[in-house]
Amino acid sequence: MVSQKPTANQDIGFTHEDFAALLDKYDYHFSPGDTVPGTVFSMEPRGALIDIGAKTAAYIPVQEMSINRVDNPDEVLQPNETREFFILTDENEDGQLTLSIRRIEYMRAWERVRQLQTEDATVRSEVFATNRGGALVRIEGLRGFIPGSHISTRQPKEDLVAQELPLKFLEVDEERNRLVLSHRRALVERKMSGLKVGEVVVGSVRGIKPYGAFIDIGGVSGLLHISEISHDHIDTPHSVFNINDELKVMIIDLDAEKGRISLSTKQLEPEAGDMLRNREVVFERAEEMAEKYRQKLREEAEAKASGTELQEGMQRDFEQTEVSSQPQEEEPISAVEE
Repeated sequence: MVSQKPTANQDIGFTHEDFAALLDKYDYHFSPGDTVPGTVFSMEPRGALIDIGAKTAAYIPVQEMSINRVDNPDEVLQPNETREFFILTDENEDGQLTLSIRRIEYMRAWERVRQLQTEDATVRSEVFATNRGGALVRIEGLRGFIPGSHISTRQPKEDLVAQELPLKFLEVDEERNRLVLSHRRALVERKMSGLKVGEVVVGSVRGIKPYGAFIDIGGVSGLLHISEISHDHIDTPHSVFNINDELKVMIIDLDAEKGRISLSTKQLEPEAGDMLRNREVVFERAEEMAEKYRQKLREEAEAKASGTELQEGMQRDFEQTEVSSQPQEEEPISAVEE
């Protein structure tokens, strides 16, 4: 066999250009905002090196490891663990990318609270701080704020720290980083589930305003508007009630979405003005007068239903009349005689 030796003109391998092109073909391009899989390559005192397939191992600092506070990297990551990472910044002068887990958790947390708001869910969270405006909690790792007007408790705000509260969502705005919740709405909704329009309940006066009195009924507040105190004219609720007065009131409206309970004593008056002259007779006959009110509501509902049925029936009759009044097409004459 004759062996052939390569000559100077023969192609004996890759040129520098070929090798560079091959490297470029298999080199991955990473951009900030991408989510990529990576494996923990090395644990560092204040972070970790992550192999994501780049030329240089990427780095994740400890403050980017979780949406919650992390003191040591091993609280979140373990050697050789593989998981998703968010590319936070471009390569530095050493060709190293900076990664984040916190940003992934942050995006998923907002997605979760938006879903909870859509479902009108009630969530529970522990108060971790208070300020002049209200209280602070964490929902799915996000910081949420409860305005003071939406905290339904007689305790000082400072005493709420470390207490777990039921909460409803008022505002979920990722762009403005605003997560606002209501303790009052959660309590009112829970209380409302056991209340009915037309029901008589016992409450106590907790606040008096020019437009009405706020009545505590089992831990939630309902408004007894000045127009619903009596059939007789009243200049101011202060002339009728004192703080801590116990009353029998009737529920005339429940608005779960707004967390409002509307009350009345006017509808319980046997005679117009009894709330001003002799409220005891109003309370003695409260159930009797409430039953009359409920009967009135039933009659109105039946009349409305009958009216709806009548209107629908008239509409059907009208449509049938229109159809019957349309000219009928003549049947074609067959060309074949039987």
